[in-house]
Amino acid sequence: MKQQAGQEAVHRVPVLIVGGSLVGLSTSVFLGRLGVRHTLLERHAGTSIHPRGRGNNVRTMELFRGAGVEGDIHRAAATLADNHGILQTPTLVGDAGEWLFKEIDPGGGLARFSPTGWCLCSQNDLEPVLLDHAVALGGDLRFSTELMSFEVDGDGVTAVAKSRETGEHLRVRADYLVAADGPRSPVREQLGIGQSGPGDLFHNISVTFRSRGLAEVVGDRRFIVCYLTSADADGALLPVDNRENWVFHAPWHPERGETVEEFTDERCIAHIRRAVGVDDLDVEITGRAPWHAAQRVATAYRSGRVFLAGDSAHEMSPTGAFGSNTGIQDAHNLAWKLAAVLGGWAGDGLLDSYDAERRPVAEATSARAAVRSVEHAHPGFAPGEGAGAGAGGGRRPGGILDVALGYRYPGGAVVGADPGGPVVPDRLELSGAPGSRAPHLWVRRGDSRVSTLDLYETSLVLLCDASEGRAWYDAALRLADELRVPLRPHRVGAGGDLVPEDASVSWSDVHGVAAGGAVLVRPDGFVAWRTAHAVQDAERELRGVLGRVLSLRT
Repeated sequence: MKQQAGQEAVHRVPVLIVGGSLVGLSTSVFLGRLGVRHTLLERHAGTSIHPRGRGNNVRTMELFRGAGVEGDIHRAAATLADNHGILQTPTLVGDAGEWLFKEIDPGGGLARFSPTGWCLCSQNDLEPVLLDHAVALGGDLRFSTELMSFEVDGDGVTAVAKSRETGEHLRVRADYLVAADGPRSPVREQLGIGQSGPGDLFHNISVTFRSRGLAEVVGDRRFIVCYLTSADADGALLPVDNRENWVFHAPWHPERGETVEEFTDERCIAHIRRAVGVDDLDVEITGRAPWHAAQRVATAYRSGRVFLAGDSAHEMSPTGAFGSNTGIQDAHNLAWKLAAVLGGWAGDGLLDSYDAERRPVAEATSARAAVRSVEHAHPGFAPGEGAGAGAGGGRRPGGILDVALGYRYPGGAVVGADPGGPVVPDRLELSGAPGSRAPHLWVRRGDSRVSTLDLYETSLVLLCDASEGRAWYDAALRLADELRVPLRPHRVGAGGDLVPEDASVSWSDVHGVAAGGAVLVRPDGFVAWRTAHAVQDAERELRGVLGRVLSLRT
């Protein structure tokens, strides 16, 4: 329709993303991969310039692998590729310290569970990679552009943004808004969504500095982080390049009236020298920034047409890098659901499952993160009542891999999940249960070697047996055509289109079904449903399952 004279132009887009840091950029990449047009607004002029948020766990790397970003991330992270452990020591002089762990994946056992692994890539290196991919996928990304206001109605969101460079205003009309606008989220505040949890945990000043002599003191100790525990100069030391660029997190106590301005160059240099244990260490301060560790989770992730993701939805202690990883996984969970509803192959109820699935994960994960900060004696953290609540009722929680890979969705867009089961179990078990991340299995697809996890991104996938699953396969093809649902069936085993690389491994055993059973996996790689055995009417059974998972009237 032709615009009338004097009428304000409206930029129309299916999804508006507010915030262009890790979670916002990840949302853009995931939506772009699914062909969903979107616009991203970020008030800053560019990506992060501060080395932080560096630990990308195995689940996050699986998502980036599926999105075609994994290789570029590894190249951006090459400098720290050999850094693995966490060291705790009074100073770096001598050998009095101990390794909390020396290897992320000792013995290479992770390969049994995943086709990828952990990656140490700082936020300032990761964000440009995500930005490049988001733009290449057609994303409309607008930096130096700030959201000024928004209004929500039954059909969408109307937002007004302002260029911080030109002052020009932009009016945007979107079907949905994703708020990835940080822990002090103006979007969350306007919606009146509250937060639960103990609140602030501790405060640090993050100091970037150069020191050529520090590498010699560190020697061959290739740590991810070193907790320095000297009573008068504790802190956390992180390498940036293992040569001359470093980050030091110094405890900060604003509750005692201490200000950021008190952290002068002279004070920071003296503190770092005492912490390291070398009085004349060369130290050149290059920057400082305050940051706050907190444990909070929004009381709702959805309000009508608006969704919270990342720090706007949850804050966690930084130990274990759970916050950024949980946020990126929020984005992935939400992206396929938005694509499904906008594409007409799912009902609006599917979007309600975003809150039902992701909020319990944040609550359980934030509690585990706080417990981990206690275990690591994170500088400045003196846990009070409530910190880490929900992490296991006094029991020592399981390992980090249980949190990274083992979390489950007891409710939401799944059928047959155990509603009373723990969101984060005490031990890792990936056996194909509904609500869990689908198992990893190397298979041959024609001449290619792929992981079963590589099958899940743009469609639902039905796995059935090559010899005994024909009824499931045919039913999936018919329903995909009738319901216009992207559903790809695969016959697995000898004679099928997917053949396990190891002939001694049974795909059905790995997924917890018999040869006549079937497994339905969502685009995000989580098991939506499974049946252990063949049924009399496969099409009727599968039709009902699709209706429940996708909130469809079938």
